[in-house]
Amino acid sequence: MSMTDRYFDSLIERLETVRETQRDALDQAAEICAAAIAADGLVFTFGTGHGAFPALESFPRSGTIVGFRPIPESTMISFHRVWGDMGARQYRFIHAQEGYGTAILSSHQLKATDAMVIYSHSGINAVVLDIALAVKDLGMKLVAVTSLPHSSASPARHSSGKRLYEVADVVIDTGVPKADAALAVEGMRHPVGANSTSITIAIAHAINALTAERLVARGIEPMVMVNPNTADKAIADKQNDANYAELWRRLKNR
Repeated sequence: MSMTDRYFDSLIERLETVRETQRDALDQAAEICAAAIAADGLVFTFGTGHGAFPALESFPRSGTIVGFRPIPESTMISFHRVWGDMGARQYRFIHAQEGYGTAILSSHQLKATDAMVIYSHSGINAVVLDIALAVKDLGMKLVAVTSLPHSSASPARHSSGKRLYEVADVVIDTGVPKADAALAVEGMRHPVGANSTSITIAIAHAINALTAERLVARGIEPMVMVNPNTADKAIADKQNDANYAELWRRLKNR
């Protein structure tokens, strides 16, 4: 079997496993998100490193709804440089420093009626736990999207002794193996073919779509980002400007 087939087969298998085993967790997550948005609140999303990708996909991009609010901390997403400022080594240092997550949240006005979704493959590093524990202290509901095979087999790195899945109200298990990469190549010591990012982004959009469905069931029509490159651009721009205005309304009322 070709490497291409092996990779896509492994990814499809993991997506199928998430679909079959995480239905209840996804439904619970959507209920939490819908309740926050219906209460005129926000669903904050956060992740460090590759975990920032699904957080950023939550809004504003085509097909996502108003009410999701990514926290794109620049020091947490600039990990692709291996030389120079804001690079991989700085990221590796910073995401392990306790107190930094608390400092991040101090720049965002969160309410107990808001919700938080945190994406973290390992669920063990300091910044992620800082934020998880802080939002729970505020009385917010917390959804964790994490790998239980990885996290449950790894010691906690936070002084609380907790891992993300041990703090969250709802845990969505990606099922991705500890190494993240899934494919062995003869003659290589380490596996290749990472799939945690693909799985978590799929989960992020599933949560978003399920939340929209739950809002409609509550009698609330969510505001949706429209792709201006496939629809009438003037209509799409008008809709998206209204979306931005609605998000700003929710933010400025704090």
